[in-house]
Amino acid sequence: MSNHLTSFFLLIQFLMQRLAVGAFVFAAIILSTVTGMAALGVMPWLQFSADFNGIHYDNAGQIAQITLTAAVILMCFLIPMNGRIMRLENSHRRFEIGMQDIARAYAIAHSADRAGLFQLSSEFDAVRERLAYLRDHPDLGDLEPSLLEVAAQMSFISKELADVYSEEKVSRARAFLSQRQQEVETFNSRIEKAKQVCQELRHWAHEVELEESVAASQLQRLRDDLRDILPELGHEDMARQDGTIVPLTEKAAE
Repeated sequence: MSNHLTSFFLLIQFLMQRLAVGAFVFAAIILSTVTGMAALGVMPWLQFSADFNGIHYDNAGQIAQITLTAAVILMCFLIPMNGRIMRLENSHRRFEIGMQDIARAYAIAHSADRAGLFQLSSEFDAVRERLAYLRDHPDLGDLEPSLLEVAAQMSFISKELADVYSEEKVSRARAFLSQRQQEVETFNSRIEKAKQVCQELRHWAHEVELEESVAASQLQRLRDDLRDILPELGHEDMARQDGTIVPLTEKAAE
């Protein structure tokens, strides 16, 4: 749709340019004829007066007519240069449109080559196979055969590239990368779980150490209390650190 609109606007532009050139040439011919006939006395000059800088000009119309005629005649010498510019623009536009069509046809042929549709190996047969495929393609029915031939040759030149990046190989590569990504995600998940378990064990070990420290402190306090109480009760046995009982000297009777 966009290509058709572009072509329509280019056609309108081309017609308007031709109309403008024709109108300009026609105006130059008319003004030259009228001015020449006025100079020969066949027709009257353009009549009006004007004041400029305090000076009154009765023949201002004649001066304006001659000046306008000379300007139009001088501008006519630019028409050949404008024609060359327009030819260059048209050739560049045709070249650009042709390259776009070739690129479109090449993309279709390259996609088919990546899918493995072309089987012939020799250059002549391979190009002919690609050209037949492009001719039968529904999206390329409006292209010229020369453009399709160029696209087929380009597709043959890049057949190694199409083989390297074939649909099958690209699919395998994507599946491999997807599997590797899943493995990495699984590994990261396991690392996170391991970090949580390690943090829990560290916290648990710290709590156990605190409880052991409290228990040891309470046991030492109990031993100290017993060391002070046992002699008063007549039992001077003292428990060692390893749990054995050491008999002490009995307290003398008072």
